[in-house]
Amino acid sequence: MSYFIFLKDLDNVEGSLYRIAENQFDLDNLNIIKTDYKILEDSQANFDLVKYRNKSVFYNNNSLIFKDHQIIPIRIKIHLELYISQILHSIRNFLEINSNHILYNRWNDYYNQLNSLNLDSIPFPLNISLEQYLKNQNQTSLNTLQIP
Repeated sequence: MSYFIFLKDLDNVEGSLYRIAENQFDLDNLNIIKTDYKILEDSQANFDLVKYRNKSVFYNNNSLIFKDHQIIPIRIKIHLELYISQILHSIRNFLEINSNHILYNRWNDYYNQLNSLNLDSIPFPLNISLEQYLKNQNQTSLNTLQIP
């Protein structure tokens, strides 16, 4: 089972999603105090919809509400560079202070993959999320919501 971690007491509030965890191992290794969050379990299929940015999710009591996530096409290379730069910044923040974390290598490898991505090989406009594009290319694809 997969997990959606929300800010507590924000029923019916879009944007309350804090983290996602693909399995119990990932959930157990998030740098959070679990009791401070609303954690809801769901299917791998729904997890993937959020991971690849095809849907957004919020909650009402113990029910998950999924909403289509409108992908804004990335029309030019510089916009993709800026987006990747934001992702790299988030990953670097984790890596710099978590060198002994059990998931350090996963995120360090992903950081290096993104940092060396050949943007000239990506067709523009990119009408899917970068995460979906990487998955479609059989490359590792992670979402910043998975960063411990």
